[in-house]
Amino acid sequence: MKPPLLIVDDDDEIRTQMRWALAADYDVVPAEDRNGAIEAFRRVHPPVVLLDLGLPPRAGTPEEGLRALAEILAIDGMAKVVVITGQAERAVALQAIGAGAYDFLGKPVDPAELKLLLRRCFQVSRLEREFREAQGRSLGDAFEGFLGASAPMQAVFASIRKVANTEAPVLILGESGTGKEMTARAIHRLSGCSQGPFVAINCGAIPEALMESELFGHEKGSFTGAHAQRKGRIEGAEGGTLFLDEVGEIPPALQVKLLRFLQERCIERVGGRQEIKVDTRVLAATNADLRKRMADGSFREDLYYRLAVIQIILPPLRERGDDTELLARGLLEKIGAEAGKPGLSFADDALRAIRLHTWPGNVRELQNRVRRAVIMSGGRRVTAPDLDLGQPATPGASASLKGARETLERGMVIDALARHSGKISAAAADLGISRPTFYELMEKFGIQKPGTAHPRAQQTA
Repeated sequence: MKPPLLIVDDDDEIRTQMRWALAADYDVVPAEDRNGAIEAFRRVHPPVVLLDLGLPPRAGTPEEGLRALAEILAIDGMAKVVVITGQAERAVALQAIGAGAYDFLGKPVDPAELKLLLRRCFQVSRLEREFREAQGRSLGDAFEGFLGASAPMQAVFASIRKVANTEAPVLILGESGTGKEMTARAIHRLSGCSQGPFVAINCGAIPEALMESELFGHEKGSFTGAHAQRKGRIEGAEGGTLFLDEVGEIPPALQVKLLRFLQERCIERVGGRQEIKVDTRVLAATNADLRKRMADGSFREDLYYRLAVIQIILPPLRERGDDTELLARGLLEKIGAEAGKPGLSFADDALRAIRLHTWPGNVRELQNRVRRAVIMSGGRRVTAPDLDLGQPATPGASASLKGARETLERGMVIDALARHSGKISAAAADLGISRPTFYELMEKFGIQKPGTAHPRAQQTA
């Protein structure tokens, strides 16, 4: 079957000429005004549209054509719309490109140029729709609430599967916003204690004076205000999983008591003398450098090795390649539906802004920006201003040419690794450089090969 092509032009002679020129390759659907174009577009769903901007009832201005463009893209943001304008109307053509048109042609249209452009439009449309379908499959195959097709995240998923059915303590490392608690919950759900409680405690959010009571509980009268006996979080995790987030914030005096629990599986409440046996799986997480804290004496070495029997290191979002766009689309679908705005899609400028942003706040920042964009969007297409990510770093008064070049080089190396699943030879060939040069760039920028230099499940004890 020939693919459908919608041609919108108020000149019957031009529509007839185009139909004769293009009928061998496409199922040509004509329309002479905006209303007819929208009706035909809804009926046929063509991936490509040829649109003359001068449409009735104001054929002398581009107003009606630009309205048709906006309505077509609101129905299907992936449609490739090629606008046709007079040679003296380049500014109008550029305005249409800014509004989402794929390309433009000046009158009189060169048939050979038109056919070449249409072939490219249909090819790009097919590739984009195949990619969207693949993303849809990825969304359906989300791993325990995680989205991620990149090599670093596939290594994380493999580690979670391996450690879930063991009883070994796990230390989850990663920058803020990378999903440490989600990782802990995934381990719990896949473990033998999934029917038990999952008890999470943020050790950095509890005042030091209250932390011992919060973790271990207290007996009645053990301190001022202890009017009744109270079980702590550790006891509350009996038969399930205890998750100690920001474990590096536990004060040194309390680290000793936590170490004893990990060794003997017994606790004593504050003010109590009875040993209470507790059977719970312990998971911990931190974004702090615990080895540095061990060196300065603020974190016990023996406690570290008890907690870090297995380590899972979560990659920052900037090292996850196309996962950023995959996550953004998934979040847009979810948050848009929750906000009563289903069917939202990203405009090209928004996707470009997402790809260029370095995401220092990782997935948490991405979620925040998408939520803002859903609120601020005025139509079916989310634009770069809706995301409010600012301008990407460019050479200027505050950035040297060398710094800008290094930023670009680092991003290209990371993207090449992600595209080729960590295969150095393929990534180097993609960038047109040798393997030794590629390795030199990785070392220069501190980039680690996905799945190897960052072991996702590392035995340390």
